[in-house]
Amino acid sequence: MAHEHHHHHAHADVDWAAMAPLLESEAELLTPMYRRIANWLGERGARPGLIVDAGSGPGAVTCVLAEAFPDARVVAADGSEPLLERARMRAARLGLTDRFSTVAGELPGALAELEYPADLLWASRSLHHLGDQRAALAAFADRLAPGGVLALLEGGLPPRSLPRDIGIGRPGLEARLDAVETERFTAMRAELPDAVTETEDWAGLMTSVGLRAPVTRTFLFELPAPLSDEARTCVVAEFRRRRDKLADGLDATDRATLDRLLDPDDKVSLYHRPDVYVLQAHTMHTAVKA
Repeated sequence: MAHEHHHHHAHADVDWAAMAPLLESEAELLTPMYRRIANWLGERGARPGLIVDAGSGPGAVTCVLAEAFPDARVVAADGSEPLLERARMRAARLGLTDRFSTVAGELPGALAELEYPADLLWASRSLHHLGDQRAALAAFADRLAPGGVLALLEGGLPPRSLPRDIGIGRPGLEARLDAVETERFTAMRAELPDAVTETEDWAGLMTSVGLRAPVTRTFLFELPAPLSDEARTCVVAEFRRRRDKLADGLDATDRATLDRLLDPDDKVSLYHRPDVYVLQAHTMHTAVKA
C-alpha cells in the first residue's frame, strides 16, 4: 500500500488531486498507527503550541495531530490547493476549524509564510519529493522554535499484502514490484529541480543542519487476513496504481498475474482471496532545535 507518499514514487507531474481519494483512504486506514506515533511524541515531551504538517496532502494526518494535541494550533502546508481544500473540509467535519489553517505553496519556501515558528514540524514522506533534501531540512529547522521538534517520516520497509507464493505466476511478485519501484524512485529523484544525491542517513542529515538529539523509531502496522472490506479496497487500489505505473518494467508473466489479481471476476483476485493482509513498517526520525 502506498500509505500517503511512502511508495508513491511518482514523478513531479503527478496529479495529486486525482490521487486524493487514495491518499485519504490509506491515511484513514493507518490512523491507529499515526495516533501511536503522536502519542509517542507526546511521551517524549512534545507539548506543541503550533504544529506544521509540511506536505500535508489532504490533511488526514494533520487532523490526527490536531486531535492528539488538543491545545495546539495546526497548519497544513502543501503545494496542491485541491488537496488543501480537502484538508479544510476534513477539519470542518471534525470541528477543528477554529485552530486549523492552511498554507499553499511549494516546500520549503511556503513555510516562510508562517507567522510563528513551529513547535512540532511534521514531514511525512514529503522531503523525498524535494531536490535538495539537506537544504530543505535546513529550511525546516529554521522554521522551528527553540526546543521545537522535527518529526520526519521517511524510510521503513516495503509493504506486504500477499504470500510469497500466491498460487499463480512466479513466486515473489511483490519483491519484483519493489525492485521496479525503487528504480523509478531513483529516476524521479534525479529529475527533480536542484537534485542533490544524499546518503539517506536521516539522523545524520538532521544533525548536519544544526538539530540535536536525533532519535529513530520504527512503527509496525498490521492487519491480518481476513481483511475488512475497507482495508481490502485500499489494497486493491494500491495494486491497481502499481499495475498502471510499473507494468512496463515487468515481464509478461508478472503483468498477467497482476491482471488476474485485479479482475473482480477471477476467484484468485484480490477481491476474493482469503489470504490478503496488510503489513507495513514506518520509520520516524526526530531531532530537536537547540
